[in-house]
Amino acid sequence: MKTIQLAGLILAASLLAAACGRSGGESASPAVRSERALPVQIIAVEARDLSRIVQVAAPVEPFRTIRLAARTEGILTEVRVEAGDAVRAGELLARIDVREQQAELARARARLHEKRAHLDRLNQLKARNYIDAASVEAATAELEIAASEVTLWQTRVDFGTVTSTIDGTVVARYVEPGEAIARHGPLFSIADLSSLVVRVGISELDVRNLKPDDNVTLQIDALAEQNPLAGTIRRIFPAAETDSRLITVEIALPDAPRFGVRPGYLARVQLQVDRRAQVLAVPAGSVAEAAGDYFVMVVDGQDRLERRPIEPGIIRGAWREVRAGLEPGDRVVSANPMEMTAGARVRVVD
Repeated sequence: MKTIQLAGLILAASLLAAACGRSGGESASPAVRSERALPVQIIAVEARDLSRIVQVAAPVEPFRTIRLAARTEGILTEVRVEAGDAVRAGELLARIDVREQQAELARARARLHEKRAHLDRLNQLKARNYIDAASVEAATAELEIAASEVTLWQTRVDFGTVTSTIDGTVVARYVEPGEAIARHGPLFSIADLSSLVVRVGISELDVRNLKPDDNVTLQIDALAEQNPLAGTIRRIFPAAETDSRLITVEIALPDAPRFGVRPGYLARVQLQVDRRAQVLAVPAGSVAEAAGDYFVMVVDGQDRLERRPIEPGIIRGAWREVRAGLEPGDRVVSANPMEMTAGARVRVVD
């Protein structure tokens, strides 16, 4: 009997405590809700670089490469240079056997001497009125023909010597002594390694934003601590390639020879094709649109939300340009503003 009475007292006490708890909670709930602050994350508006970067890769090339070819056919009797040798303009590189041409040159010179002596005799006879002027004119024409034959064979003899046309470095040698070559056959490639360039193909949609003398940043895979290198757009080709529809942009590398960059090294080029430096930007997710109007939520000095209309610009990755409506230092809520109410109290959290 005492056990039943004790259980009843415990149950009554529990019901009374529960009733008091509900009564106290219901009376305090509106006050608590009215003071509660919404936790938000903010970002201060500041100027950022939203320029669009295009990255392309291409090998380093000499600005100028000369491919020397044989001007006559024959047998190579001498080759004086190898790949890697530095040469000067006019320096002898190779000789071709032109003994046959030299023999023809000697014959032409003898014929020229004969025609000149014949013309001298006719001029003497003409001075004494022994012959007419027509004979002298015919001999003069024959002398001119003989002189042109000498010039022709002298040129062919000169073709037997191969000389460099520029100051540079032999980057390729295609022949060996004793080898028979054809007329216009390749002999050497000579490059000016003091001027290196990179030629990249750029879309017609992007190249319109580039111009000569623009600065360019490059990464050379073969270099380490010297990266990145500075480059300059030297020229933009006037027409697109037929197959790829890309326009070639030539980039000069003024410091490349100093760092040991060689033709064939792979260069990774970064081009700013849409320059938007120092523009105000906010997280792209913090901008909302309603009925054609764009807005963000700004936290004012009383830690309350303010709906701020803005004029948005382009989007670059996680950021969106703001052309009007915000000032540097404004505190913008980084979350979606569609889920927030203007005037609500907030608490800034990390």
